[in-house]
Amino acid sequence: MRIALLYHGVLPVERYGGTERVVVWLARGLAELGHEVVLIAGPGSKVPEARLVPVDPQRAEHAGFDVRPHLPKGVEVLHAHRPLAPIEVPTLWTMHGNARPGRHYPTGNMVCLSAHHAQRHGTRAFVYNGLDPADYRFAAVKGDFDLFLGRLHSQKGWRWAVEGARRAGRRLVVAGGWRPTLRPELRFVGTVGGWQKSDLLAEAACLWMPALWDEPFGLTQIEALVSGTPVLGTRQGALPEIVSPDVGALGESLDHLVALRPSLDRVAPEACRARVLAHFSHRVMAEEYERFYRQLISTGTLPDGKEVSSEK
Repeated sequence: MRIALLYHGVLPVERYGGTERVVVWLARGLAELGHEVVLIAGPGSKVPEARLVPVDPQRAEHAGFDVRPHLPKGVEVLHAHRPLAPIEVPTLWTMHGNARPGRHYPTGNMVCLSAHHAQRHGTRAFVYNGLDPADYRFAAVKGDFDLFLGRLHSQKGWRWAVEGARRAGRRLVVAGGWRPTLRPELRFVGTVGGWQKSDLLAEAACLWMPALWDEPFGLTQIEALVSGTPVLGTRQGALPEIVSPDVGALGESLDHLVALRPSLDRVAPEACRARVLAHFSHRVMAEEYERFYRQLISTGTLPDGKEVSSEK
């Protein structure tokens, strides 16, 4: 198929940018499946697997943006990564966040990131995010520290991670922001990217992900798992769909997380990586979107998403 991906910004990004990385991985996965990928994105975007059609980022981000003049001939399906009304070409769009309270989107051509995400937004159509395992380093032997990776927002639960690691007697590295600290067992390293991030994910003994909000998906957890690092998190949002008992543990409270932490030392790094390869790679994501594209083209409707085994 000739598939057009629409993203309003410049791709790729070097540091933070979950949505941006997912779009790049999707283009890569679709190309590996033999499809022709056209990327409609900001000037200067460099995604080798796709042919670039540059558009003004400010115009492309606007709700009234008309993508039709930028579509090359022969495009069979348009996949946007922001709300987009259907046009003459079969069209779908992926919601990468949570809708603001009181705001509702038409669900006819909307795809969510997990079953929980879809249920909260009035649809059954979802595709799990996937990453390219080649972009990460696997390590079977772990360091003497745990990791929190994410923005230092209260909803991400970073304070729970700091307190939980202290109570569990674990050193903690916090990546994603900086705070002053005099505690030798706590280190803030600021925003990380590239191989610095990859090394932290691979060498950590555990990723703390005590989300205090409804995570649509939680890309950080599969980044840790593909690196061989188990996940300790809450049961918020999509986490129970991603973290199965053989690759991590989920708790109901901070006390519960502290009590669960020793069990993660028995998790096999190989099992963590195997779960991502089976369910959350860029190829698996591309294959599932391919299924969505084909049904959309043939029937004008989206299929339901497929669930994987989850933590009980």
